[in-house]
Amino acid sequence: MSTALYELEGVRFTYLGKFPALTDINLTVEKGQRVAVIGANGSGKSTLLNILDGLIFPDSGVVRFCGDVLEETSFREERSNRLFRSRVGLVFQNPDIQLFCPTVKDEILFGPLTLGLDTAAVAAAFDEITAIFGIKGLADRMPHQLSIGEKRKVAMAAVLVSSPDVLLLDEPTAGLDPRTTRDLIGLLNRYHAGGKTIITATHDMHVVEEIADVVHVFSRDKTIIRSGRPDDILADTKFLEEHNLIHIHAHSHDGTTHAHPHQHVHHDHLHKNP
Repeated sequence: MSTALYELEGVRFTYLGKFPALTDINLTVEKGQRVAVIGANGSGKSTLLNILDGLIFPDSGVVRFCGDVLEETSFREERSNRLFRSRVGLVFQNPDIQLFCPTVKDEILFGPLTLGLDTAAVAAAFDEITAIFGIKGLADRMPHQLSIGEKRKVAMAAVLVSSPDVLLLDEPTAGLDPRTTRDLIGLLNRYHAGGKTIITATHDMHVVEEIADVVHVFSRDKTIIRSGRPDDILADTKFLEEHNLIHIHAHSHDGTTHAHPHQHVHHDHLHKNP
């Protein structure tokens, strides 16, 4: 029996029919797997997540979810659309795209109540998720009044509160303080321990080993150039530098300026002592 959750074969996508965003993507995601997608800006990571969430559809190639082809017609039938949306949740990179309700509480409760989840369970989940993100005090605020970091927490909570089977996360740690980042990683790993599939697009190299079992690296050509274990890929400094995935730091010594690559991989102390 197949354990494949997503299967992508020869997937290509262009914006406006002329700006390539994905080129010949072949990818399988197993149920319960933790996947990280890394790559320079503009390499196609966000586009991939939008395809996995059924928001856009490839120009060519095939995308399967649990063996069924994902195509636009799949979402025209209300029952099928509702079932898929209950199983798959996407947290956008830009929270302003996601937030539209009048208050933070309405925003977080909108998804689970729309999906018809048990009211008592939703209330308990709301209390837990707002406590984790430290946003209980924002419940009656309007989302547009929040800081970017607060908006990101609310957007994340609005997806996680429904506990979907699949979490698609686009730069989830951007704009979060170290303590919240640590809490989020702990929460994601709890979700994974419960059988959830988590697919994360990130530039945050120092969290990759904690949130992924496999890493797919996107190149400037909008395709997957390498896949493997996080420790193997993160150890290849030359490869990371070639694909703009590590920082180049400059420092002066004895009147001479030196530049060297530096990646932030193991910074647990930053999270534990914010």
